[in-house]
Amino acid sequence: MVHTRIRPFNTRDTYPEQKLDNDLCQAVVSRGGATIWLRGQCPQDLDTAQSIASHDPVAQTHKVMQNIRQLIEEAGGEMEHLVKVVVYLTDVRHREAVYRTMGEYIRGVHPVSTGVVVTALARPEWLVEIDATAVIPD
Repeated sequence: MVHTRIRPFNTRDTYPEQKLDNDLCQAVVSRGGATIWLRGQCPQDLDTAQSIASHDPVAQTHKVMQNIRQLIEEAGGEMEHLVKVVVYLTDVRHREAVYRTMGEYIRGVHPVSTGVVVTALARPEWLVEIDATAVIPD
């Protein structure tokens, strides 16, 4: 691992009733390097800012995570450099679907994660937004 991950765990153990499988940890230590601060990523095309046509939380989360991966790579990093995500949901009932989908992109990475349920996001059709931080080591 490129960063020190403190107390890694999997959500299948922490939330067994929710059928999740996300590799997370309690803290991440990075030394040196370049920090990538991503704005909250939403289910929209990065070039056109057009929302995707789906109102499905899984499809929206795939687009959000693809955007995060693309931006980290454009900055010269990889997903293993991801250190923190903050997940914003408009409906707690979408939590399992969103986290399962996000888990596909963070398998083995173990970022720290915070989840928040909000009344709304910037566009009414958006169900999920994820704010991410990555650190590319020296």
